[in-house]
Amino acid sequence: MGRHWLSMGAFLGGALIVSANAGLAAAADAPGCRDLVYRANTYVVCEVDLRQQRLKLFWKQANGKRYGTLWNVAFRTRGREGRMMFAMNAGMYSPERAPLGLYVENGRQLVAANTASDSGNFFLKPNGVFFVRSNRAGIAETGQYLQQRLRPDLATQSGPMLVIDGRLHPKFAEQGASRNIRNGVGVIDEHRVVFAISKKAVSFGDFARLFRDHLRCANALYLDGRISGLYAPLVLHKNVLMPMGPIIGAFGRK
Repeated sequence: MGRHWLSMGAFLGGALIVSANAGLAAAADAPGCRDLVYRANTYVVCEVDLRQQRLKLFWKQANGKRYGTLWNVAFRTRGREGRMMFAMNAGMYSPERAPLGLYVENGRQLVAANTASDSGNFFLKPNGVFFVRSNRAGIAETGQYLQQRLRPDLATQSGPMLVIDGRLHPKFAEQGASRNIRNGVGVIDEHRVVFAISKKAVSFGDFARLFRDHLRCANALYLDGRISGLYAPLVLHKNVLMPMGPIIGAFGRK
């Protein structure tokens, strides 16, 4: 295993690979990403201005095979999509690694919205949809999103919502017992989007406050937990090889 990681690091030009226990490497070297300490928790946050960068979702390749890992997305987009800022898992998925809810890629809806009730974080209502059309982004509660009948360039449904019009999700406790590595996305304004991943286990409440109180996002959406990973130049989480479903990447505009 050690040789495997070392050879991949060499192939990526000396990029760092960090164990899950050590957290993420210092993010200051990654364009668009930075380290952040808030309420005694540590995070890496990556901001995207859609007037200068673009977001793209990845699930299946042209041959029908899943991209499956952050590493595979980074490797297979080199020289094709422009300069990659970072890649991160983009929402929850089934055991077959299919998106669990609405999934729109390149303007095509590949999976319909999921309005069912069940157990698990995705179904901790309200859940929501992150969407982008041209250089504008939004996050909306799922029912509200469906009422708008939008035609986005990309959209991914996940849950629970972290912040809803400036309010924390009503089912979050002040200091909930559920603590995990977490990643999510928030909208600062219609052009600026911020992604965050915790370096260590955090509660839903603390993660939501990061977006609302520090990153100033009126709406934010939880993407996933234990499998959460981040790929960025010189910043690699161990989970770059973790099998996962949909993945989102940020690139410089061509």
